[in-house]
Amino acid sequence: MAGKLISTGGRTLRLLKLVFALLCLTILVTNIRTTSGWNEARGVYDDVCYLRQAHLFQRFGVSGLDTNSSRDDDGFFQAKLKEIGYSDWRDPTRWPCHTPMSDNKMVVQYPPGTGFLLALFPDGHQVVPLYVAATLIVCCFALLAIFSAQWIPAVLAAGAFGTLALVLMINPTKASYSIAPTMAICALAGFLTARWMAEERDNNLLAMVIGLLLGLSVNLRLANLFLGSGYFLVLGISLLRSRKPSAFAQTMGFGIAFVLGMAPTLIANAINAGSPFATTYGTADVIAPAFDLGVLGEYARDIQSVLILLAVSWITWLLRTDENGVRRVALLVAGNLAINLLFFLSHPIFTPYYIVPIAMLSLWSVCFAGLILSAKAAAPTPVSLEAASLKALP
Repeated sequence: MAGKLISTGGRTLRLLKLVFALLCLTILVTNIRTTSGWNEARGVYDDVCYLRQAHLFQRFGVSGLDTNSSRDDDGFFQAKLKEIGYSDWRDPTRWPCHTPMSDNKMVVQYPPGTGFLLALFPDGHQVVPLYVAATLIVCCFALLAIFSAQWIPAVLAAGAFGTLALVLMINPTKASYSIAPTMAICALAGFLTARWMAEERDNNLLAMVIGLLLGLSVNLRLANLFLGSGYFLVLGISLLRSRKPSAFAQTMGFGIAFVLGMAPTLIANAINAGSPFATTYGTADVIAPAFDLGVLGEYARDIQSVLILLAVSWITWLLRTDENGVRRVALLVAGNLAINLLFFLSHPIFTPYYIVPIAMLSLWSVCFAGLILSAKAAAPTPVSLEAASLKALP
């Protein structure tokens, strides 16, 4: 009878995995069909500015980090502005997404990563392949989560989250070209974070890879700088508590890799703003922190609040486990989420995607941590193995 129940449970598990995998693949195909009809000239200023970055990289190679408006001598950006009906397309001092510097040059305000990724694809057909590539990466991690689950509740959780992650690759991800590659990095970094923190030994290589990934994400969106804040907090506390050479090596490895990852942004800042630590953003974007009830209300009514509640619920569940490694993941994610929320909720501007990266990094991390926990729970104990071997004796 017990064997029959185990067999039935195994079939149910495999069936659920297949159903969720097919659902994810269906959403993937639907997303690709949707994005294939997108227009690169949809009238959004951010879009044409990212495309200008891409054009500079295609024209000048690495020298494309210099975004001085005088380099538009072929009229590319002016043509893009005319295409979306921007009236002041002739006047560089009024170009959108450009900031005047002290030497009277106008430069693109964004870090160079998104433009660089767009430059990998042919001119005029850059946005669709970027989104398709990012969505494929997210789908791969969704399938990995589903097929890694060892028991039915874990399959349900991984399958539900995987389908949600793919749905989000259209809305709100389409709001900014920088979000799609950020979502892919969050999936990979979340998977590696769970593996790294759940291990009972220090893994300097994984720490460096995660630091590099999070540093690279800063080149996509400057606000992604905060994605690494919780990691620095946890590593710093660990270093102060243990003061072991291994803790120092891990913290230094993560920090050095993080800085190396964001090196393109630092170099671009030096070229365009005169210093690696000077911002290319204007005063309108550098706003003092302030809690605005209107902004908080916008977030409360947005899908971002649902993602945060999911992350908090998952963290709370993981904190109740006795598995030390999994608890470490939950504590890291909790600290990272708290610091990011403090920053974004005190930023008196609402957008439908500001909190999405930290929410997805948190959710991917706790999802894979939960799968590690379920795998440990499903693994046969030495006692059960001994009982099974005794039962097999004649």
